Amino acid sequence: MTGRIPASSSSLDPAIAARLKRDADGLIPAVAQQYDTGEVLMVGWMDDEALHRTLTTGRCTYYSRSRQEYWVKGDTSGHVQHVKSVALDCDADTLLVKVDQVGPACHTGTRTCFDSGDLPLG
Repeated sequence: MTGRIPASSSSLDPAIAARLKRDADGLIPAVAQQYDTGEVLMVGWMDDEALHRTLTTGRCTYYSRSRQEYWVKGDTSGHVQHVKSVALDCDADTLLVKVDQVGPACHTGTRTCFDSGDLPLG
């Protein structure tokens, strides 16, 4: 991907960077969850620099695969995600970011990106 800062240029703590299992583009999915209710809000993508910014600013920074640029949740919409904690899953290939969501999390204006209805089972 062009325009993204290579992992070697990131300010992310090397001990954290060494643990991450990234995809071929250097990205890792980040699940945003409301810290107090457990509601899953959205999924975004982070590289080392986006994770560094998230950990150090207390605001979720994601990497847009379509625009190939960083974006801070809420900078344009006002629907900010205040970071409460960040955890790495057991396979080190997914992040769980617990946040205090201000306003809707979804770009469609809904609270969560996962409100389109359940898919049928069986």
